[in-house]
Amino acid sequence: MKKFALVPLALPILFISLLQTGCSNTEAKQPAPQAMPVKTQVIDLAAVPRADEYVATIKSRRSASIQPQVDGTLTKILVTSGDHVRAGQVLMTIDPLKQQATVDQQRSTEAQKKAILEYNKTEVERQKGLFEGGVTSKQNYDYAVQAYENSKADWESSQAARATQEHQLAYYHLTAPFAGIVGDIPVHIGDYVSPQTLLTTVDENAELEAYIYIPTERAGEIRAGLPVQIVTSRGEIIEKTKINFISQQVDNGLQGVLVKAPIHKSLDTFRNAQLVKARVVWSTNPTPTVPVLAVTRIGGQSFVYVAAQSDKGTVARQRAVILGDTIGNDYAVMDGLKAGDKVIISGIQFLIDGAPVKPIS
Repeated sequence: MKKFALVPLALPILFISLLQTGCSNTEAKQPAPQAMPVKTQVIDLAAVPRADEYVATIKSRRSASIQPQVDGTLTKILVTSGDHVRAGQVLMTIDPLKQQATVDQQRSTEAQKKAILEYNKTEVERQKGLFEGGVTSKQNYDYAVQAYENSKADWESSQAARATQEHQLAYYHLTAPFAGIVGDIPVHIGDYVSPQTLLTTVDENAELEAYIYIPTERAGEIRAGLPVQIVTSRGEIIEKTKINFISQQVDNGLQGVLVKAPIHKSLDTFRNAQLVKARVVWSTNPTPTVPVLAVTRIGGQSFVYVAAQSDKGTVARQRAVILGDTIGNDYAVMDGLKAGDKVIISGIQFLIDGAPVKPIS
């Protein structure tokens, strides 16, 4: 009876042993995952600038505010905003009738004084002849000379007064002080204007400067010759220049140091008082760069995959990086990569850390 009872217990044990043996053989026969072909790029060092961007104001070295020097009613506006004008060109006219009447009156006075002068000149010659002929006294001759000298001085004074009034008349015709572009015109024909009224501005087409206020904490790094890049809102460089002026005072309102950089492009590209972005380049250092397409982001952290050697061959290793500014199609890498690292630049969406890869050219 005991002999036959042991047989059923031995069968399940034998079955389990055979099953375990079969599973072990199956696992041993599973093929290793195939390496994924990927393209790699060796990290090089590039000259990467260390820079800060500030808001700058474009200003013309020659910019004139046109204001009248006399009171009166504006009768003509001969230009429009944006017009190119030449030096001396008439821009506006203030009603000159009252001043013209003053000039005409002064001219009449001058003519009267000149007539008196001419008469006294003739009288001097007549008295001289009479005196030399013994007909009149020396005293009468001296009176005639004195009257001539007085009328001459009176006439010369009248000439000066007439020239002054004519010069004053020129103030009623406002002209461009130099060749340039007309700015905004806030006045209209018929407006009564005075020396406090701004009529317009004239800005020269050249000799522009960028006014940049740099925070005082950077004051120790400011020096003449620092590169400055004028850039668009997308970071595209419009103009390359250098700092050529550094103020010795700090602006109390902005708490910044004023620096200036010449702009070589004309007002066809820039406008006076235009706000632009100015990038001040403090230094340029060799820095690793990585293609933009090689970077992935997880939870706000940037990563790249590096082709690394292991005991199982080449594998993809995920590496966290700290990125700087973009340089063309690359990122500057502040930390996480060094020159000579092989970064994977294709198929990164299919990779996981430790996946086998096969670099291809």
